[in-house]
Amino acid sequence: MMDIRTVEAPRFGIPADDGLARARRFADTMAARRTVRDFSPEPVDERIVTEAIRAAATAPSGANVQPWRFVVVTDPGLKSRIREAAEAEEREFYGRRAGDEWLAALAPLGTDDSKPFLETAPVLVVVFEVHKGDGEPRPYYVKESVGIAVGLLLAGLHQAGLATLTHTPSPMRFLAELCGRPANERPFVLIPVGYPAPGARVPDIERKPLTEVLVRR
Repeated sequence: MMDIRTVEAPRFGIPADDGLARARRFADTMAARRTVRDFSPEPVDERIVTEAIRAAATAPSGANVQPWRFVVVTDPGLKSRIREAAEAEEREFYGRRAGDEWLAALAPLGTDDSKPFLETAPVLVVVFEVHKGDGEPRPYYVKESVGIAVGLLLAGLHQAGLATLTHTPSPMRFLAELCGRPANERPFVLIPVGYPAPGARVPDIERKPLTEVLVRR
């Protein structure tokens, strides 16, 4: 059997009452997070984005292969090309690919094939799944691992006061080409990052209550 190097498991010594208070503060903070589609062009401190990605990269992953790549896009020309390609796919989606049921579910959110936020938001973070390539180990549970990392990324950006949107034009192959990524990297999600525009509005939606999503056995 392989001899695996280990370190002592962290123990933070947080009393239960303090832990409960921290958990409640975090839940309350995240409950205020909303998807924003109307961004201000106001610049963001890219160090905040870097630190949020550092947090995302601490996510657990299958066999600790860490199958993710975060591409930070700020170049206006590249953002414009990404918007153009994304809107082409979205026109196909709204015009032909999405069924009536899907379109009806989207209607209350007011979404359509116009994606100006891809240019207006000062930063785009394109998250890629990393699959096996030359000289790289085979990854396991790729989508699960990258999904957890994206959750941490969204939480970190929100904690820092930045707004986000999870955008998934389908198919997303154009992102790999535009971002210059190799064939073994596949787009997972495109996240505009910035501040809401003055007067920006979001749909008045509600989350399911805990009684509906929490089961104790």
